[in-house]
Amino acid sequence: MSHLPSNPNDVEERVTAAVFRRAMRSLCFFLLLMAVIMFVPAGIGWLKGWIFLLVFLTQTAVAAVYLWHKNPAIFAARSKLQKGIKQWDKVLMACLFTSLLSVFPVAGLDDGRFHLSSVPTWLVGVGYVLFSAGFVLSAWAEAVNKFAEPGVRIQTERGHKVVDTGPYAIVRHPMYLSAFFLFFGTALALGSFWALIPAFIVALIIVVRTALEDRTLQNELEGYKDYTSRVRNRLIPRVW
Repeated sequence: MSHLPSNPNDVEERVTAAVFRRAMRSLCFFLLLMAVIMFVPAGIGWLKGWIFLLVFLTQTAVAAVYLWHKNPAIFAARSKLQKGIKQWDKVLMACLFTSLLSVFPVAGLDDGRFHLSSVPTWLVGVGYVLFSAGFVLSAWAEAVNKFAEPGVRIQTERGHKVVDTGPYAIVRHPMYLSAFFLFFGTALALGSFWALIPAFIVALIIVVRTALEDRTLQNELEGYKDYTSRVRNRLIPRVW
């Protein structure tokens, strides 16, 4: 006969740990995918690619430990797509995922294979600064917002409410702002001006998605309109 745990928190901890392990498996798959789409075009000896993978893995590990202590529920929230995602967002997510993955093979072909760009070392450093800033901002947003799912929907079953602390007190969509830093920074860190093209496409998709998501939240999430009167900028402070 199986025994039920006496403490409900034991169940929650085991479930959270299982979700964390699933998230780590997804991360390993993404790292493998990233390596393939970088090194097949560039060649296995592409030094900038190896350095980037090492930096990415290190920052991801630090962010995972930080979020495990600050907001472990975020691993469940971001582990899979839930039912009820807006149809327009499914289309945008497909476009976004394709565009952001394109940054890596374009950079591999450019800097690793054909050496088309001539990105100075200091600008590569700027790329890593932008990339790191994006990682920090994303982790900060995830630490305070347990509703930060990958798809746009109103999470009624989770008691969805407005989050207005942390970076959300500055802009309404800080995770989208972090993506700007991440992918423009990635292109430069990999030493490729050509990779800025798919990064720019990512930025355009994010602007469209921000506008549509913000409109959805204003129409469907209680308290969000009041929040917009306190935090006026959607994405870029003092701009939009």
